Amino acid sequence: MRLPRESLAFAMSTAAQAVERVRAGQALPQALDVVFNQVQLTGASHAGTRGAVQDIAYRTLRGLGKAQAVLHELAARPPAPRIEALLTVALALLLEDSPAYTEFTIVDQAVRAAAADPKTSQARGMVNAILRRLQRERASLDMALADDVVAQWNYPSWWIEAVRDAWPDDWQHILQAGNVRPPLTLRVDAARVTVPDYLQQLASHALGGRQVGERAVRLDTPVPVTRIPGFAEGLVSVQDAGAQHAAALLDLQPGQRVLDACAAPGGKSGHILELAPVQLTALDSDAVRLRRIDENLARLGRSANVIAGDAGRPETWWDGQPFDRILADVPCSASGIVRRHPDIRWLRRPEDLPQLQAVQRRIVSALWTTLAPGGKLLYVTCSIFPTEGEQQARWFETHLQDAIRLQAPGQLLPQSGTPAEPVADPPAGAAHDAMGDHDGFYYALFQKRC
Repeated sequence: MRLPRESLAFAMSTAAQAVERVRAGQALPQALDVVFNQVQLTGASHAGTRGAVQDIAYRTLRGLGKAQAVLHELAARPPAPRIEALLTVALALLLEDSPAYTEFTIVDQAVRAAAADPKTSQARGMVNAILRRLQRERASLDMALADDVVAQWNYPSWWIEAVRDAWPDDWQHILQAGNVRPPLTLRVDAARVTVPDYLQQLASHALGGRQVGERAVRLDTPVPVTRIPGFAEGLVSVQDAGAQHAAALLDLQPGQRVLDACAAPGGKSGHILELAPVQLTALDSDAVRLRRIDENLARLGRSANVIAGDAGRPETWWDGQPFDRILADVPCSASGIVRRHPDIRWLRRPEDLPQLQAVQRRIVSALWTTLAPGGKLLYVTCSIFPTEGEQQARWFETHLQDAIRLQAPGQLLPQSGTPAEPVADPPAGAAHDAMGDHDGFYYALFQKRC
């Protein structure tokens, strides 16, 4: 969202406060909520600022590696946290390949933002000097940072190494895909409207879109959900094309008992109910996030048994009746969705991966005991790391009693900006599919012997 010049200083200052909180360890959505509660977005000069603050914060975190490296080169000593955050925001905007604002505007408004904040007002001269040095010395700085992989790719060095080790032929593509703004993809409820008819509805509202999956439509230009025809009525839901594999892979049949474990916020639960009239239990350990499931299902006009509980401890919530299908969308690094959540790469640590691997094994092993003979369990992560994907699937094959591994997409590596084409299910274990533009996911499907 592009702001009037007079509002940009306020938006940059507010975004800097959110970035400062992320650098201290808080997830960006929560950081933005805190900041929005602390500042008053009122007055004509701040109309539309909330969307712009979010946009600037996300842009900054996608370009954080290079912005921080440049700041290290230009600052004589490390600035105080709030000043550093404001400079990082301004530098990230200046360093974009296609800046949203002119260089003069970014520098001018950054200095104004510094002057208006008591925590940075004494440093407005330093802010001006550093940003103008970047303008003068851009070429020499690019040369000085040519071998800095963090500045080049905008990921922590351990992350870059992990991706390069896991995918030696695809690592550059994967990192690039995570630095591109994601599209807005919809899931069409085919029981209520066909994809061609829905595309006509979009056209009647002057919105362009194209089919990118059996029930997936990607908008040519993202818009707020309030402008999406049929969204409020439940005709469509926002869901990445790669995520739309999950419900379809369960081979749902009417009347089955189905468990969506780790279900919040309920996107996959809704898809399950769109595909078949099943008896769905939606489980999540976060009682607060359970409300999102209820809200999403209410919008779709569908219902489920929504309960709070730890998926790894069925004895605390399971009624003892086996499930015919289980969707185990387990906690993971979320490394496959960093284009939507760029803060993840800066918040994750290498030691998180073995800890998450242990959690995933605990949950799936526990859920397996609730699966009926002949039933199917789908293991899902939004990760690109094999420790959360193929390595786990092989472990499950060995350690789950009576488990038969069935065909599933395996690893879907993230793709951005490629031509959108209809979904074609790839062979098991394939690294790419034909969906054209989607996040990164891993899918493994298991059946319990009768």
